[in-house]
Amino acid sequence: MIRIALRTLRFHKGGFLASFLALFAGAVIVIGSGGLLETGIHNAAPPHRLAAAPVVVTGDQNYRYTRQELVFPERMRMDAALADRIAKVPGVGSAVQDISFPAALGRGGTVTGHGWSSAKLSPYRLTDGTAPTADGQIVLGRALAERAGVRTGERIRLLVHGTEHGYRVSGLAAGPDDSADVFLKDAEAATVADLVGRTDTIGVFPASGADPQKVASAVREAVGDAPVTVLTGDDRGRAENPDVVSDGSDLIPLAAAFGGLSAMVTIFVVASTLGLSIQQRQREMALLRTIGSTPGQLRRLILGETLVLAVVATGLAVVPGPRFGHWLLDAFADAGVVPDAIAYRAGSVPVLAGVGTALLTAVGSAYIAAQSAARTRPTEALAEATLQRRWFSAFRLVVGVLCLVGGAALAWGTSRSAGPDAAGVATPAAMVWAAAFGLLGPVVVRGIVAVLRRPVGRVSGLAGELAAHNARARTARLASAVMPVMLASGLAIGLMYMQTTQSEGAQKAFDDNLRADVVVTSASGGLPLGLVDTVRKQPGVAAASAQIPTTGYIEPDRPMRPADGEDKGPQPTELSLQGVTPQGLDRTTAYRAVSGSLAALDGASVALPARYAEERRLGDMVPMRLGDGTQVRLKLVATVDGRRGYETALVPASVLLGHTDGGLVPQIMVRAAAGTTPAQLTGNLSKLARQQPGLRVSGTEVLTAARAKADDTQAWMAYLVLGVVVGYATLALINTQVLATTERRKEFMLQRLVGATRRQVLQMMTVEASLVALAGIVLGLLVAVATLVPLSMSVLGTALPGGSPWILVVVLAGAAALTLATTLLAAGAVLRGRPGDMAGIKE
Repeated sequence: MIRIALRTLRFHKGGFLASFLALFAGAVIVIGSGGLLETGIHNAAPPHRLAAAPVVVTGDQNYRYTRQELVFPERMRMDAALADRIAKVPGVGSAVQDISFPAALGRGGTVTGHGWSSAKLSPYRLTDGTAPTADGQIVLGRALAERAGVRTGERIRLLVHGTEHGYRVSGLAAGPDDSADVFLKDAEAATVADLVGRTDTIGVFPASGADPQKVASAVREAVGDAPVTVLTGDDRGRAENPDVVSDGSDLIPLAAAFGGLSAMVTIFVVASTLGLSIQQRQREMALLRTIGSTPGQLRRLILGETLVLAVVATGLAVVPGPRFGHWLLDAFADAGVVPDAIAYRAGSVPVLAGVGTALLTAVGSAYIAAQSAARTRPTEALAEATLQRRWFSAFRLVVGVLCLVGGAALAWGTSRSAGPDAAGVATPAAMVWAAAFGLLGPVVVRGIVAVLRRPVGRVSGLAGELAAHNARARTARLASAVMPVMLASGLAIGLMYMQTTQSEGAQKAFDDNLRADVVVTSASGGLPLGLVDTVRKQPGVAAASAQIPTTGYIEPDRPMRPADGEDKGPQPTELSLQGVTPQGLDRTTAYRAVSGSLAALDGASVALPARYAEERRLGDMVPMRLGDGTQVRLKLVATVDGRRGYETALVPASVLLGHTDGGLVPQIMVRAAAGTTPAQLTGNLSKLARQQPGLRVSGTEVLTAARAKADDTQAWMAYLVLGVVVGYATLALINTQVLATTERRKEFMLQRLVGATRRQVLQMMTVEASLVALAGIVLGLLVAVATLVPLSMSVLGTALPGGSPWILVVVLAGAAALTLATTLLAAGAVLRGRPGDMAGIKE
């Protein structure tokens, strides 16, 4: 039977080509997304500025002893004295400290400042002039100096930590070509950046002949329980770019969601395509049964054909699969979804997973189809092939109902999730609903045909009647053709409106909270806190308040201990924090106290969102961790309301200021006094630039644009996933419709021989394609509605999702047009020959 299987491959080119394309494309997508997942697990970031140091010590950004993978968003700095301890470890040649601080160069834009001793970590080497040995001296990277048009000996202005300083360029240093680094004397760098006694990283150089890995182990023992991490190899890049730790971890759930979605679509598409291909060979299988083939021989025939096809298709997918994963990572990095420092690292596991998924799906689908063919009795074989009596099974019904129950459970979970988190539950819900309606598709299709039979016949005449009879007689084949239409339309509508709904929810929360007329920022990245009072006293200012956004954690009342482990003990609660100055807060924002008073936000205090303070009373001390991991106890002085999922806790700006990367106020929100226009207010505040260099005053559209940019990043990511998954489903739609049409050559031949014209056959196929499109769209809408209604209720508080109705119109029209076009083009190609030629009759 294996020999027969190999010989039959060339007699069913259309079906095998369709199955081959589905298997190949599905394996490529799963291999690529698997590679993306492994890359997220490795989270490797090859070093650039720290490349010369074999071992790097930096603060541990991970929140220990939690079940969740929590990461502190602000850099955790270390005690500078730790470098002296490390330098004394046996095998260590030297330990070099490094601090990094944002600055603005008058003619070079935004730069990063360091102490000169850390230049050897890159390494930078002097090519002109001398090192900065005294206060007021600075060394520029040669590439930066060329861009800024600066030479050795010239004087420049550098804006650091809200203060402008004058420096003489003592030298130029060659380093990474795209760098924007400047170097000061070590002590002066720490002073101007307000980092005296602290350091960001420590580069460790082993002594001559010492093994770097053994040195790294010795350093780990020396630092003991200090909240630091010792990095080697590719992991060293995490020290120079902490975003790799915080944002890089996002790649794991992103790749898992994308890979899971892709794998499920692959399973549906491959199973549908293979099932349809084998269904259309029922007459052949029936003939084999009548001439004495045993059920076991038929199973081996079908499985052998499928296995040969699957091995070839997945074998070829091994080459482009990893490249597709690399392209996905580059695309996510270019869009700002993940740090561009993360390197693609994937081994054989994603390849094995992708190949295994495709092979198992192919063999499983073939086995199910083979079982159906093998169970047919020889005496009923031909009738079975002609009438297609078995159109549904009890197993399919049970699994379909179970998927409906699972979809309902996920829908409930979506509605109960906080707004920003709802999409994480809604995405798998969409796939479970798709599986449910796909399995129960024949029932729905049969119902649609029964409802539309008479109206179709009246509107389209004999062609419609014939199409309705064909659809009713071949429900299983029609359901296989409907599946890709459902996937393409349902996922496109669901994923697109999922993104637009999330965007609208975030925009609404942002707009509801904004009350300011202008915003004050700085070219150096921040402003001193004392400037808030200065701004408040300017003409035309009604109110002014600082804003320092970050993330923090409410800790359990009993502190977590190492003995608790990661899976035991109480867990922290993550929430957004906003550092504010209470005076003017009620006029520049929409924050209002539900209980207590926001005016009491002074010193070590906090105003919690109401739902986070349900078990607390005003005056209670709340244990918290700030963005850099610092433990504090803050007095609860008020509770505030907010949109569910978008709540923010308010903390005095003075409390947060020293626990952020910049140590400054990113923005000051200002409200204009009565009779003062925003333009007049902008002009008044712009005069402060004389005493505060780098100060910028702009309308709140700057904040709106920044929020829109972040939203665009998420939207781009969603649309990339949508493009790949729905693109594959669309390919399957075309594939299936062409296969389903071209395999009916003999049917068309008989119709032509009994007198039907080419036009009449095409009219019949138009009606059939319309039924397929309609059934697929109905199922797709059911998937979308079941997914989006709970999501919209969670995010917007209404059953109607956010977004333009044109999305729905375009998707439905596209699905219908694609189904009709592929069906009619394939039918037209089949009908090009003369009836006698198609019958094999020579004239």
